[in-house]
Amino acid sequence: MYSVSTRKQEIVVAALAIADEEGLGAVTMRAVAERVGVTPMALYGHIPDKEGLLDSMVGQLLSEISLPGPEGSWRARLTVLANEARALARKHPGAVPLLFARPTVTADAVQVVDAIYLALLDAGAPTAEIPRLERLLSTVVLGYAASEASGRFSAALNPRARRAHLPEGELRGHACVLEWLEKPVDWDAEFREDLEDMMSLIERLAGAA
Repeated sequence: MYSVSTRKQEIVVAALAIADEEGLGAVTMRAVAERVGVTPMALYGHIPDKEGLLDSMVGQLLSEISLPGPEGSWRARLTVLANEARALARKHPGAVPLLFARPTVTADAVQVVDAIYLALLDAGAPTAEIPRLERLLSTVVLGYAASEASGRFSAALNPRARRAHLPEGELRGHACVLEWLEKPVDWDAEFREDLEDMMSLIERLAGAA
């Protein structure tokens, strides 16, 4: 017989699988029940409602992030968290948009945010700026990771097709950077550079404190 915690885990994992295969719109209590092999009513003993299911999915996603230990530098710890988020988006491309839509209300979610706070504190960032910096850092990292995992970046990297939507000469910005638009992108290098830019911003704020 399943324990409550084991059955709930099975339900949440099933919901994530549906999201990754068919998108978040396909995640319904009925669809999850069918995946698990029970009636929809049987889910309510473990998950109160659809909102609770979505929150549990966020918790499950963030539980897959390995938190860095306290012994590393603040830069190293933030880099670990960023790379973990990128790996998470690759593993769950259909479900990771939930991280933009749901609050961090589960224990796993709050622990990830707290790890970022601690790294920012160790960086010397002003305490008044830390909540804003966490939101900025999380949005940049997750936005990049989700865009890369979903294929949005690669789908957009066709400057000739993009320019074809308007008459020649109207996209003056595209024309100015055309040489760089048509070069292949090293996504790993770009991600590292984006992180370095964020670190520089944190250091600048810490130095001004």
